[in-house]
Amino acid sequence: MARFIYGILFILALPLILLRLWWRGRREPGYRAQIGERFGRFPQTLTSGAIWLHAVSVGEMRAAVPLVRVLRSKFPAAPLLLTCMTPTGRAMANMLFGGDAAITIAYLPYDLPWLTRRLLRRFDPQILLIMETEIWFNLVHTCSVRRLPVLLVNARLSERSRTGYARFAPIRSLVREALGAMTVVAAQSVDDASRFNSLGARKVVVTGNLKFDMPLDQALADQGSAWRAVLAGKRRVLLLAATREGEENLLLHAYRRQFDEAARNEVLLVIVPRHPQRFDEVFRLAASAGFAVARRSAATISPDKCDVWLGDSMGEMAAYYAMCDLAIIGGSFAPLGGQNLIEAAALGRPTIIGPHVFNFSDAVALAGHAGALQQVADADEAMRTARVLLADDSKRKAMSAAALAFTAAHRGATEKTAGLITAVMSPAS
Repeated sequence: MARFIYGILFILALPLILLRLWWRGRREPGYRAQIGERFGRFPQTLTSGAIWLHAVSVGEMRAAVPLVRVLRSKFPAAPLLLTCMTPTGRAMANMLFGGDAAITIAYLPYDLPWLTRRLLRRFDPQILLIMETEIWFNLVHTCSVRRLPVLLVNARLSERSRTGYARFAPIRSLVREALGAMTVVAAQSVDDASRFNSLGARKVVVTGNLKFDMPLDQALADQGSAWRAVLAGKRRVLLLAATREGEENLLLHAYRRQFDEAARNEVLLVIVPRHPQRFDEVFRLAASAGFAVARRSAATISPDKCDVWLGDSMGEMAAYYAMCDLAIIGGSFAPLGGQNLIEAAALGRPTIIGPHVFNFSDAVALAGHAGALQQVADADEAMRTARVLLADDSKRKAMSAAALAFTAAHRGATEKTAGLITAVMSPAS
């Protein structure tokens, strides 16, 4: 009954969903493209028997890289269907996998049974892999009815989300039904596994976090070093990574308060907003705060001194981390749950993170225990801590070594996850 009511409410909400899609398309035109796919209309053709992997947006798509590589190696004859929900996720998928003719990239249809059935008829997948936290109730039910194995991989569930799901009986019923219908939940941590079990998951296996297995892109690392040589000179580079709306203003003003003019002259501040539609907004914000701002997207990278360099590009986060001495991770200074810190740690970068990390609490706790990061209470404390660390080479060096050791110690999730997938796809093995 709960799923029936959910379906009715979803249908009633469709006009508002489409209106919001069109509205967001004013700033991000990708939301107005390929709308037919969101209703199960796909122009692509794909050989049947595909491995279907769903990654909602940029972070999940990037996390899927090591898994996709292993799957292409283990199942070379099986085509791969990649679905996502956001234009930035699709752009990232095209950037990472667009050159592989065996991979089809598309939007996931809205969560109505007949739309999912259209996708299943078109692509006839043999397994569905859902990255991290996406639980679409009709999608999972429709796949279960067709006996299509569904695995939630790299699965994470914050205590905040678990409590929210459990609070209301109808939602709790929907989540319990969906998790119970999944073949396997491959959880990132023991705590994640416990939370999934408490909500009704039938089989949960702890495999670790795929993001620890992300391969180093040496070309991007070299690019970051080249940027630093041109732009920073002898200045330290302080990176504000994956910042979200409202955070840049907090951090810029805290930077001005905690770094006097002489200290600011010794620092190049690099800001990389999380969402590309906000690049222009952040440029104007930094300029109006009195900083001399330059942009990555400029035709040439000028060695002329700037106070702030705006990282307005996609797919180059590793280069921004490679150029910095210290990174402050965004998404954590407003109640947004934080952003992934593993990429910074994998490059050996000391990290500061704010108080709001409920989406990455396990990784933050592990990294903090290892000595790879410092967690702070607010933007001012972040900048006070940054000023101390930028002046202390030995402390940063120790944090860098700790970050590299932290990431090395947690690798191996990809092979464990691939083993589960292989067991489902080839039960005789």
